[in-house]
Amino acid sequence: MYYKLYIDSVFIQQMAINLYLLSLAGQIMRRTATRRRVWLGAAAGAGMSCLGIMLPVFTMGSRLLLTAVPVSMCMMCLTYRMYGVGNLFRASLIMAAAGFFLGGVMIWILNRLRPVVKGRGGLFLTLAAGILSWLLLRALLFRLMKKRDEGLRTVCFYVPALGQDIRVRAFVDTGNHLIDPVTGAPVSVISRKTARCLASCLSQEKYHAVPYRSVGRPCGILPAYELPEMVIEEAGYTLKREHVIVAVCDAGISEKSEYQMILHPGLLEN
Repeated sequence: MYYKLYIDSVFIQQMAINLYLLSLAGQIMRRTATRRRVWLGAAAGAGMSCLGIMLPVFTMGSRLLLTAVPVSMCMMCLTYRMYGVGNLFRASLIMAAAGFFLGGVMIWILNRLRPVVKGRGGLFLTLAAGILSWLLLRALLFRLMKKRDEGLRTVCFYVPALGQDIRVRAFVDTGNHLIDPVTGAPVSVISRKTARCLASCLSQEKYHAVPYRSVGRPCGILPAYELPEMVIEEAGYTLKREHVIVAVCDAGISEKSEYQMILHPGLLEN
């Protein structure tokens, strides 16, 4: 069986999809680029995909599968100036996830538009379905990320040994029910990266052992310490808390995460 492909139509469709995917991936990763770089990345990706299709080796599906990751990595590098194999690979996975959802919404829209147009205007129909899907996903991502941002706070610790403040981003977790078993005080969680910055405050005299449970671990003990003071900045005003207990744990907080602390919601109550 043979298929006749018009390379100009393939290029236009691929470039349009690349524009949508680059926009969605940039929104997820919170990266920006000029319109010129976005168009450059989309055009480069479309050209590389067309070259991959024309390679006289393997099957069509195999060629598309083998070129998918390298093409997306090149597009992310050109558009958002990302470097490093690890960063580019993660970005390509994000782009693939965006493509999965974009494709699903496009199929749903196409199945409802085809009976109306009765099979005419294939290229235009695909482009129209693509832009509608992109608009829907972009709006959904905006709402989800806005809701997530509302849960982020800026937390300030004073470090006596350094004579300065350490500022970190904290995520307010309403599901955090950690409390000190002796005093009943709320316990927040900080990453080891933040703990290293606060080393002079984490004295053994203020050590606490906090029991906890998590998914995959029915019981455990977290090392916790009492800090003399913490200031929470939220929506233009500040909350000062004294004798705050923080536990050190890396679970759910990577050093590359946008937040380095899981804040107990009880600390926001007046």
